[in-house]
Amino acid sequence: MALDLDIDRIRDCVGEGARDKVYPGAVWAVGDRSGNMAFGTQGVLDPDQPDEPMRHDTVFDVEGLTEILAVWSSIGSLVEAGKLHLDEQLGDFWSEVRDHPLGRVSTRHLLTHTAGVPLGTDLLNRHGTDPQDMRGGVLHEALRRPPGATVEYSDRAALVLGYLAEELSGQSLDVLAATGVWQPLGMTRTRYGPLPGEATARCAPTELDDITGARLRGTAHGLPARLLGGVCGTSGVFSVLPDLAAFLRHLLRPGRDGSRPGFGTAWTKESLRTQTGELAPAGGLFWRPAPGAVPGTDDIWEHHASGAAGAWLSPEQGRWAVLLTNTRYYTRDYGSLVPVRDTFRSLAFA
Repeated sequence: MALDLDIDRIRDCVGEGARDKVYPGAVWAVGDRSGNMAFGTQGVLDPDQPDEPMRHDTVFDVEGLTEILAVWSSIGSLVEAGKLHLDEQLGDFWSEVRDHPLGRVSTRHLLTHTAGVPLGTDLLNRHGTDPQDMRGGVLHEALRRPPGATVEYSDRAALVLGYLAEELSGQSLDVLAATGVWQPLGMTRTRYGPLPGEATARCAPTELDDITGARLRGTAHGLPARLLGGVCGTSGVFSVLPDLAAFLRHLLRPGRDGSRPGFGTAWTKESLRTQTGELAPAGGLFWRPAPGAVPGTDDIWEHHASGAAGAWLSPEQGRWAVLLTNTRYYTRDYGSLVPVRDTFRSLAFA
């Protein structure tokens, strides 16, 4: 059965963003758990090369979706394998943080942004330039708030969880995500950067490199990933629309078998429910309720990067959606993207 969508309005919405220079171009898709999918492309890859349009297999720096594609899914695999318990304090099993403030924080605190960890990974380089020094600085810093006191988004949570996943698995985060999640789902074009030459040529460029003055293309613009050699919990992953469609479709499929990754229905179901109690804003485990959801479909959950990508799930409708852009080509002020993203979401789940 085909999806019941107003595809013309979706095309107009996404196309208007390209015409108004919110982004050079975008690709989008809406699908369901059965494999039905509608998708489209608008705009160009690079305004300096106006004859090269966006394509469904354009490679994007997905920025903050790294938190879902690499960290959330890997943590879910560890939880479902019984290697990690969400409410156990980190200091009870992780010697590196045992005698430090982070030792009083639980994995659930980090996933719900109630850990009270410092804000902003842009401060990462204050610990020096050596990756081990930066790791030690992040894991040993004082907390801003007592754990569980308030909901306060910090990308530092994903950084810590990435380190935790590496500690428990004995693998680097890029290897853990690739072998445990991406490869089993057939996500053959999802990987951490820097990208090899062939993939770079198909990659949407982003902002100007402060050092070289050239457009970043195939190298993550997220500072943490660049400081840490390309791989971290907050940014650094590159992907394409077909791979993201496979990932999101998997999250809505019931059950799991041995051919699927180590995170299944139970982890997804647990993540897509309110975990923050009376604290506001409400949130699940790295997923949060979409604002202004269409009446009758209030189970729409989202995770998005500020300027690059957005992903949505609705278990009630059995529907998913994704929007990929290179807004950062024009600006670091993502305010103009918000109405496009909100309208796209409303149309995708109408």
